[in-house]
Amino acid sequence: MSGSIEFGLYEVLDDRFRRCANGDIRLEKLYGDCRWAEGPVYLPAWRQVVWSDIPNDRLLRWDEATGTVGVFRSPAGHPNGNTLDREGRLISCEQGNRRVTRTEHDGRITVLAERYRGKRLNSPNDAVVRSDGAIWFSDPDFGITSDYEGHQAESEIGARNLYRIDPQSGEVQLAADGFDGPNGLVLSLDERRLYVNDSRAGHIRLFDIEEDGTLTGDRIFVKGVGCRFDNIRFDRDGRLWAAAFGDGVHCYAPDGTLIGRLLVPEPVSNLTFGGPKNNRLFITATTSLYSLVVSVTGTHRVSFR
Repeated sequence: MSGSIEFGLYEVLDDRFRRCANGDIRLEKLYGDCRWAEGPVYLPAWRQVVWSDIPNDRLLRWDEATGTVGVFRSPAGHPNGNTLDREGRLISCEQGNRRVTRTEHDGRITVLAERYRGKRLNSPNDAVVRSDGAIWFSDPDFGITSDYEGHQAESEIGARNLYRIDPQSGEVQLAADGFDGPNGLVLSLDERRLYVNDSRAGHIRLFDIEEDGTLTGDRIFVKGVGCRFDNIRFDRDGRLWAAAFGDGVHCYAPDGTLIGRLLVPEPVSNLTFGGPKNNRLFITATTSLYSLVVSVTGTHRVSFR
């Protein structure tokens, strides 16, 4: 350990973070007129970032070639997390509509999940797609506790769970329970483990994925100290990058050690890797979308056909 050493944007807590601190020396602010920004996803075919402005009930789009920003969809069901499936289609967690949807290539919207055992979901938050087409998504109650990020309502399920959409049948299955506020999730590089952030509990849980898609071996991977986590992403060397609200972006070594931070001027909600080389980190933080070209490379969460 080296102790805390700050290089402006970067805070090195462990020597293992030094090679991660060789990218851009400042954040680039791409847009700054959101109410609460989340869910960035990079669309390689279009060289664009789509992200959510939840209270304003819209999906926004930033174009990498021109730097322009426009509305992708509004109203959009108070969307939160977004990702891509194997065919590059947009998967969105719509808090207001209490469902998970897929935007087809022709613009049509297909509902993938809106009920579990006949009861409406709470407010899906984030999703991840495995290369076999299975989708896991978190379902806290953030979108039904008030009208700010959705529509105030009582939970029909009475719990905040993690679910799996079966790739063959489309059935919504309970994957794991016992969460206070399940939030961001990400697959390991080999797709054999699933990491799930529980924002209210202040930790990231880790599961093993069996061949049939069931989760086993539930344990705590990281406990937040004085911070809460939102979404999480991996780079290709197995480091876990976590949005930590007012504590910036955390970077964890594969053994769970916090090795460094990115110091962001606004509370951080979400992040994703993108750009032609997948080494541009896009960060949503309160009202803004930021980017940073880094010295590490992100990993794609799915393998496109």
